[in-house]
Amino acid sequence: MRLSRPMAASLAATLLVALLAPAIAAQAGTRPLTLEDYGPWSRINQVQLAPDGSWMTYAYSPNDGDATFFVRSLDGSTVHEAMNGASAEFSPDSRWVAYLTSPSEEEADASRESGDPVRRTLHLTNLSTGQAYDVVGAAGFDFSDDARFIAIQRARTDTDADHTGADLLLRDLTNGSMLTFGNVAEYAFSDSGEHLAMVVDAADRSGNGLYLINPADGRMRSLRVSDQRFEDLTWNAEGTALAVLEGDTPDGMEQRANSLVVVTALDGATPAVTVAGSAGLPAGFVISEMANTRWSDDDRSVVVGLKEQSEEAPKEEGDADDRVNVDVWHWMDDDIQSRQMITANADRRFTYTTIYNPDADRFVRLATEAMPRVDFTDDGRWAIGRRDEPYRWDYDSQDGRADFVRLDPATGQERVFATGVRNSMGSSPDGRWYLYVQDEVVYAVDLESLETTNLTAETGIDFINREFDAVAERPANGVAGWTEDGRVLLYTRYDIFAVSPSDGSVEPITGGAGADREIRYRVVRTDPDAEYVDPDSLILAAYGEWTKQSGYMRARPGRAPEPLLFGDEMIGGLRVASDGDRVIFTRQTFEQFPDYWVASAEFSSPRKVTDANPQKQEFAWGRRVLVDYTDDRGNELQATLALPAGYVEGERYPMVVYFYEKMSQRHHEFSMPVYDDRPHMSTYASNGYLVLMPDIVYDDGLPGMSALDDVTAATERVIELGYADPDQIGLQGHSWGGYQSSFIVTQTDMFAAVVTGAPLTNLMSMYNINYKSSGQGNGAILEWSQGRFGVTPWDDFEMYRSQSPVHHADQIATPFLILHGTEDGAVDWNQGLEFYNAARRLGKEVILLSYPGEPHHLAREANQKDFQTRMRQYFDHHLRGVEAPEWMTRGVPFLEKGRTARPQIIS
Repeated sequence: MRLSRPMAASLAATLLVALLAPAIAAQAGTRPLTLEDYGPWSRINQVQLAPDGSWMTYAYSPNDGDATFFVRSLDGSTVHEAMNGASAEFSPDSRWVAYLTSPSEEEADASRESGDPVRRTLHLTNLSTGQAYDVVGAAGFDFSDDARFIAIQRARTDTDADHTGADLLLRDLTNGSMLTFGNVAEYAFSDSGEHLAMVVDAADRSGNGLYLINPADGRMRSLRVSDQRFEDLTWNAEGTALAVLEGDTPDGMEQRANSLVVVTALDGATPAVTVAGSAGLPAGFVISEMANTRWSDDDRSVVVGLKEQSEEAPKEEGDADDRVNVDVWHWMDDDIQSRQMITANADRRFTYTTIYNPDADRFVRLATEAMPRVDFTDDGRWAIGRRDEPYRWDYDSQDGRADFVRLDPATGQERVFATGVRNSMGSSPDGRWYLYVQDEVVYAVDLESLETTNLTAETGIDFINREFDAVAERPANGVAGWTEDGRVLLYTRYDIFAVSPSDGSVEPITGGAGADREIRYRVVRTDPDAEYVDPDSLILAAYGEWTKQSGYMRARPGRAPEPLLFGDEMIGGLRVASDGDRVIFTRQTFEQFPDYWVASAEFSSPRKVTDANPQKQEFAWGRRVLVDYTDDRGNELQATLALPAGYVEGERYPMVVYFYEKMSQRHHEFSMPVYDDRPHMSTYASNGYLVLMPDIVYDDGLPGMSALDDVTAATERVIELGYADPDQIGLQGHSWGGYQSSFIVTQTDMFAAVVTGAPLTNLMSMYNINYKSSGQGNGAILEWSQGRFGVTPWDDFEMYRSQSPVHHADQIATPFLILHGTEDGAVDWNQGLEFYNAARRLGKEVILLSYPGEPHHLAREANQKDFQTRMRQYFDHHLRGVEAPEWMTRGVPFLEKGRTARPQIIS
């Protein structure tokens, strides 16, 4: 440990500021980046690629102001622009684009203040001619799959009305003709585009029903009409059948009593209409509109949700102040009251998955109280249930265990095929196989025979994620997909193997090159709707574990993958044109914003398409280097180090260390200037700082000591390499990083100043309070997740005490700053307060920046800017000797709050 820094360090820091300023400014006339420059910096979103790859959409969304939306030709120079565009969609033939725009922020705020709705406008553009068609007050739209029609839903004009219908416009894209239908609540094209189904919900329920439209000639016929409410419209995959719910709420009851309306033979002359109601349901249950009514993938049945009917709750009479208001927290509750409060809306909407077979006119309930979750295999042959009831009260192990049950949707027959499983890996597309992990073994179950194969033993390959370091059962690295011949592609840490579940035979898809070169290969699903993957045409995302290189390669089963685009940068965001020979993707480094690039399907001749932040050239910018280090436990680790703008080799600089868990994978990540509560590496580097982001690995039960080991080891290595001034190093972490930075400040005086945000500081009290955002207790987080203790405080009180920052507050020898929002839903505000009170009582140099009403991360822009400024001032003073502002030297008395000027950075 180092002795406290002499006063001479402040003088040296002051001199360093003067020396650095010319070096930074000397970068081709550039200037340091400041918070005042953040406004125009934009992210890119709303990205879509036309099916043939000829056009793309994107938007520049700045920190301040409205977004600019673009529709750009990738084969020419044509660009269409709009303000605040969103929800873009290209027609399936790539001839049209449609999107919605919103008014400016200023106009939207004015509408809200006056109580008027914020209206959106649909823009439909012919990409060949540029001809545009606009619909003011649109809510949504859909193209037909044959690309001939677009349906445009208008927004409701009376949001307080009892009915939900609004006008629907049907436009023929071949001739521009238009049909209008009133009071449409839902609509959907069949997959072929031959039919448009719609549900009407009108005032006084006049004309309510299910209707079928022939878009080609506008003919409409009613399939079912009544004075009930219709909802949950769904087509089958073949476009030959429809299903919808029809019902109303009986007097004095809580739930709607729906019937299921099934219309079949729509491809024939006379559709058949079946109405299935309460006769086939379990006693006391109704079909609920709160479920996602849908056809099974095999088109043989309809999936609905059942809900128990109940009487309407009586309304309490009298003054609200005279009513009893009590929550009963009972030890027998499955979930504690706070959790029940958070999940109340979801619980009110919860339904039990049930199958209706139209041929047999029969309902089969699958989900139960003991087995609330049921999923279906892709072919619809089986359902898989998770019966978790036996484990709900098992507090001595990690949550998430369940018995897995095979159900026959036709009969409801159940067969348990695995018990006490936490980590499922899903089923094969043909419904034959189901995979799961237990005791670090991957198993495959034949769902027909229920015979189980130990794929780990059969292949001799370790598919388990050994980097998973929580005190919990390790999961597998994952499934990359299934092949049509029945093999599953499984990941190891680096490679991909095709495994036959029937006999355990193996084909190395990446040829073992991943492990040999320490490059991680992962399959890119270029067609998210495809059931199977083809090993001979796979595109792989590749990432170098130690080089941080990345990019894309093509798989060559049995051999090393072929590089397509791979380099010393972060390449990602791949989108592939479904009907064309074209891809788009992003490329970024610490110095290069992740703009989009376009190339052929082979990644040849890549060219940059977007330029979201051309202003970057105005500013001094740093660069990053990788730092290898070994901690005291012998772990070989890496950190990424941002060098300051104008870096001079051999000079030592002030440094801020920012960390969480593993961070070196962000080596090539662009440091975007945004308003939040973190130090931005770009800004600090632009202003003469080093910024170090180290990796941390954890020993069970020693999260604080593990962080101390790795953060100090990385810092010492940077000092040894001659980068950092050992007397001018600061530390910052937030949330879990806040816990670790709070612990570290009690263990070493290596750092000249520490800023800790939303910190866990007393792990015993933290254990017994709630994670407000979820309503759950924090115990599981500390036992099985980030805490990594594996035991309760009553099992090992000393372990919890030893890793709690507040219990070492007397050892603090460093000034530190705490950030905490009073409404933090993750780390209770009192955790920061405990640490502040302890340090203050012990005479330590501590400041608590408490932001009233703020959550775990500051949400209000004014507060984000305020903290960014104060954090920078704090580091500038302690690391560079800049004069401390008054809020640091004397504080801000409550009666003076809001009367003093906002803090400013002193250059």
